[in-house]
Amino acid sequence: MKNITVTVDDEIYHRARVKAAERKTSVSAVVKNFLKEFAGGLSDAERLKLEERSIRDVIRSRGFRAADRLSRDEVHRRDRHE
Repeated sequence: MKNITVTVDDEIYHRARVKAAERKTSVSAVVKNFLKEFAGGLSDAERLKLEERSIRDVIRSRGFRAADRLSRDEVHRRDRHE
């Protein structure tokens, strides 16, 4: 395990300590979790691909098919109350 040194303004450090204490953790644990996600996280492209797959799965599970679309005339049909 490696130790790192980060330099921040006193005010930022103080506010970070207060927030960490409110969450019953430490600034070190917050930074460690951030770096874990940062280093091990997905790229934006990978994350978007996973989101797209998830959305497609939901659509399929609801039985939506492109063949079920309304025709152009059906979309633009208006009930005429004359």
